[in-house]
Amino acid sequence: MLILGIDPGIGITGYGLVEARGNRLEAKHHGVIRTKAGEDTANRLCVLHEGLVELLKETAPDVVAVEELFFNTNVTTALTVGQARGVILLTAAQAGVELAEYTPLQVKQTVTGHGRASKQQVGFMVQALLNLKMLPRPDDASDALAIAICHAHLGVSYISRAQGRT
Repeated sequence: MLILGIDPGIGITGYGLVEARGNRLEAKHHGVIRTKAGEDTANRLCVLHEGLVELLKETAPDVVAVEELFFNTNVTTALTVGQARGVILLTAAQAGVELAEYTPLQVKQTVTGHGRASKQQVGFMVQALLNLKMLPRPDDASDALAIAICHAHLGVSYISRAQGRT
């Protein structure tokens, strides 16, 4: 199964493609889609959409796993990240790719065993779990790989619960 993890952002959206074969995980591709600061939001969302369309064509994932919005004290940031998430969900749906969503707590708990792990701890575990020579950079790509790993571990039960199965 090919899992495309996506860490949403308006300036930087991280992505990470992981192949899961049984208990074995392999990183296939990771990186970021960047938009230009200072451009209007609509243009930035178009750039994100176009980048995602290309990424989905190139990687042909079986599922897209997206991090749910974590609301913090910066309302403006939360709104723009929410807009980016909307573009991500729409683009995946238009491509006919299955979607799964995970909270930051679920991702950190699954990858590190601790729901309040730091970005550095998540990065180290991503490196270890995927047997990578170096830490994935930038952090947005590492976070996206963590989201894909989370789906690899929780996905079957997550999808079963969502469909009303046990």
